[in-house]
Amino acid sequence: MHTPTSDFDNPWKEALEVYLRDFLALCFPAIHADIDWSVPHRFLNAELQQLMREAEGGMVRADKLVQVTRREGTDAWVLLHIEVQSQEEARFARRMYVYNARVFDRYERDVASLGVLADERASWRPREYRRELWDCSLTFRYPIFKLADWRGRRAELAASDNPFATVLLAHLAAQETRQDVAGRQGAKLALVRRLYERGYDRERVLSLFRFIDWLLALPGAAEQAVRVAIAQLEEECRMPYITSIERLAVEEARQEGRQEGRQEGRQEGRQEGRAEEARRAVLCVVERRFGAVPSGMEDQLRAVTEVPWLEAILDVAITAASIEAVWTALEGGAATGQGG
Repeated sequence: MHTPTSDFDNPWKEALEVYLRDFLALCFPAIHADIDWSVPHRFLNAELQQLMREAEGGMVRADKLVQVTRREGTDAWVLLHIEVQSQEEARFARRMYVYNARVFDRYERDVASLGVLADERASWRPREYRRELWDCSLTFRYPIFKLADWRGRRAELAASDNPFATVLLAHLAAQETRQDVAGRQGAKLALVRRLYERGYDRERVLSLFRFIDWLLALPGAAEQAVRVAIAQLEEECRMPYITSIERLAVEEARQEGRQEGRQEGRQEGRQEGRAEEARRAVLCVVERRFGAVPSGMEDQLRAVTEVPWLEAILDVAITAASIEAVWTALEGGAATGQGG
């Protein structure tokens, strides 16, 4: 069995917003030291999207643009443009230059572009874009952070108090366990255990767990085993941060689904009322866990009429690592003749 495909870009983008200061301290310490953190920084996400709308054939790919203030001067705000690249790309250096130039043209402020190379090939290190014609030349250089350089420095990351070290450890583990469910399961649990060993408070545990959970997605049975192990760990530590939030969210979703199902099922038979209650519970749990109910899922649920199968689908929705597992359970219902 293969592990689910890792989604690296979105976790990184969210992690940069939550832990920008820690990211710079760990990955670009000289830049971190030159920023006045007493002045709030500001992400210019909407402005960047609008600015880049026509770039690269209409594709908007720039990751983050942040307004920060340098330590020197009274009007010293500048811009940080950060690109996370998890796969090799031949035109990456050119894109870094184009985005930097567009941002500078728009704001007329100094812009530092930072490249985060999160791919797996150690030798791929684009850090310069050059162009020349006769005596006219242009050279654009930018600093890079190469994640692969930290493969042999895990002990240093594991010992670090910097919360962004957890993101790096999770990404490295995700790369190395793509075809190894057991290895990924062990790595995920070890990272969760580390959150408690570092003595993080509840808010930080939940925030970092979100990135671990996102980067180290597991198939249903393996994910359920991790959740059981987390519950045991939290009982030992007497800090039920993760499991209490999960139980609350799932129970609220189930109750919400039951209430809606009862309302729709009152005028129908008892069996159909129970079925409708289960359908609504599935939809509510899917929405709470995965952000939105996919198109067509509600219609497919209505084709399943047997209450035991609907309850089995609900169990999958509660424990699955991905929405694909819920779809598989629905397809299994049709395949076994449980659908109407």
